[in-house]
Amino acid sequence: MYISESDKMLIRQLIENQLQAFQANDLATALSLTSPKIQNKFTLADFSQIMTAKYGAILKPRSVMFRGFTLVNNFPALIAMIMDQSGNLVKVVFIVQHQQDYSWRVHGYELAGINEKIV
Repeated sequence: MYISESDKMLIRQLIENQLQAFQANDLATALSLTSPKIQNKFTLADFSQIMTAKYGAILKPRSVMFRGFTLVNNFPALIAMIMDQSGNLVKVVFIVQHQQDYSWRVHGYELAGINEKIV
């Protein structure tokens, strides 16, 4: 799948908006930026619980550095290096989905070791 430069900018803006919502403890906005499948699968309380339990580094990063794009199961994905509040580095893959209205929404997250290959 080809990702145009304008789509790359939109995807990065989407991820930045979601990260800002997480930083502001605005989980309703963060959830609203996910795909319909994610929104239908999780209540706000469930989303909050799973994000806290599995993806804590995303909620309150000390630093974020975007590294580029890849495909994960045919979905475009933005790779980021995130430093958590304790100074630990983690590679986060933000998987996105193109919507019928031509917008992009977050469709999932994967955490990987810094040197781990993404497939």
